[in-house]
Formats: sequence, structure tokens, C-alpha cells
Amino acid sequence: MIHSRSLVVLALTLVGLYCAPPSAEAATTCTASTTPLAFGTVTGAANADSNGSVTITCNTFGLSLAAGVRVRMCLYIGDGVNGPGHFNPRRMTNTFGDPLQFQIYRDAARTLTWGNGSFPSPLNIDLQYSVPLLGGSGSVTANLFGRVFAQTGLAAGSYTNPFTGGHTFMEFRYAEALLGTPAWPASCSSGGIGGGSTTFPFTASATVPNNCTISTATNLAFGTVPGRISANRDQTSAITFTCTGRTAWNVALNNGQNASGNIRRMRLGTTGSYVNYELYRDPGRTQRWGATAGTNTVPGTGTGSAQTLTIYGRVPATQVVPAGNYRDVITVTVTY
Repeated sequence: MIHSRSLVVLALTLVGLYCAPPSAEAATTCTASTTPLAFGTVTGAANADSNGSVTITCNTFGLSLAAGVRVRMCLYIGDGVNGPGHFNPRRMTNTFGDPLQFQIYRDAARTLTWGNGSFPSPLNIDLQYSVPLLGGSGSVTANLFGRVFAQTGLAAGSYTNPFTGGHTFMEFRYAEALLGTPAWPASCSSGGIGGGSTTFPFTASATVPNNCTISTATNLAFGTVPGRISANRDQTSAITFTCTGRTAWNVALNNGQNASGNIRRMRLGTTGSYVNYELYRDPGRTQRWGATAGTNTVPGTGTGSAQTLTIYGRVPATQVVPAGNYRDVITVTVTY
């Protein structure tokens, strides 16, 4: 009786093991990594474009039989840590908080802003791959299409906008089918048999260099003097130039083509006749304008917009010279 009862127990145990097959469902996880969106050197004179990329890898593990997996993903990008609180446009800032406007798009034509809501929309990606016994994976890469807009009034510096924390977010749902192809999940947040979320941080960066350009330098015309120069002749001219914001500059004037030492002179053609004159930094004509930085040049700081300096000229009395047209050429140098 005892031996017979033991056989019955053993048989029941075998049946119990046979009736509990392993689960065919497997867990799927997805991760994402992003390259920096680096624009390099920009001046604001024209649009500057750059691309980054985000790569998503999904892995399916578990006691899965041969199966197919479909993953539906939505990738959201917010305004960034240094953003103004809206998407139109995004912005980078330098250490002083100066802004540099840019945007991130979902398409190469740069018409579809990449956002984190219904508008601007996120990027939607579908991924399908096969899973052999015990596990498998699939990956997909998408581009971030960036543009720094043409803009005036920029300040020099290194600009960044980190997209960290909640400023990037990816959610996904996945579906599996044994020995076949499953239906796609209804969305990135519903349907299928499971899902999850992750982030894909990156940094947008650009550099605005120190730069200055001279746009105009008007002629300094002292006019016509009948006979001897018996009184001072005072006139002005102007230099207009543009330097990137926060760029320190110095404007220097050389002594011209006909100077005798530090005495500037205009010359009558190719003759040996000259008219002495001088250029000053102040209306009172007491501060000579020369070419020695820190001594007789004019210093300043760029604003990103056009700046104008006045040159105060004087032909001193008394001079007696032959009649004719006297000329000299001065070189203006902006050092930054």
C-alpha cells in the first residue's frame, strides 16, 4: 500500500510540471544616446546649420520563443536649460547671459520644429526587429537638424544650451508575437504589452568670435583758403565700424603719407610744398589722435551694432604756401 501510494504521488508531480510551460513574453527595454549639436563658429551674418543624431537601441530578453517585436517611440525635446520658456526660437547663452537664437528641427528642410507637445510636435519613430530564442535587439538613428539664424547685435563668447533633465524625454510601447509579426502599439503611451521611458541628454553649442569691420571713413575736407592761412581751419570727419558685443577695440590713426616726424602734412601734388595739419580725439583739439595703444588711440567696447567716432581736424595758422590742392592719406586701424 505504501509503495503504490508513492507511485501515485510521483505521477501527479510529473503531470504538474508538464502543464506549466514557460512564458513566451519577454521584457523589452530601450535606451537612447545623442551626439552634441555643435555649430562651431558663427557670426550672425547668415544662417549656420549643423546636425546631431540620436540613436535608440531596444533589447528584448527573457524566455522568448522565436518572435517579432515592434516598438513605437516618441522623442520629446523641450526648450533647454537656457531657453526663454518658448520654442520660437530656442536660444543659447554665454556666460553673461547674452542670447543667440537657434532652432532644432525634425526634417532636413528645417521646416518642422522638434518639440515636446502637440505643437511643436515630437519625433515619432517605429522600430521592428526579430528576436531569436532567449533574446535579441534592434536600433535606429535619427538626425537633429539645427540652425543658428542670421541675426544682428551678437556679443562675443561661447554659447551653450544643455538639454538635460526633463528637457529630453522618450516614451515607448512594444508588442510581441510568437512566430509572426505583432500589430503596432496604438501609440507611444498605450497598447502593446509593455513600455517605458528614458532620456537622451545633449548640448547645443556655438562660438561667436571677436570681430570688427569698418564700414565708412568720410573724407576730412578743410575747404578753400584764399591767400595765406591766417586763422585755424577746423573741420571733422567720421569713422563708422561694427564690432561684436563685448569686444574690446582700439582705433588708431597713422601719421599719413607725408609726415615729418609726428607732424602731419598735406602735400601739393609731387612738389615740395606742404600744409601742416593735425587730427584730434576731442572737440577742443587738445588730445592728438595717434597710433600708440593706451596713449593716443581711442578705446571702446563693441555693441554688436554700428558705432561712429568723430575725427576733429585742424589746419593751424599761420601758413603761407603756394596755391593748389593739398592732400594726404590716413590709415585707420581698428585693433581688437
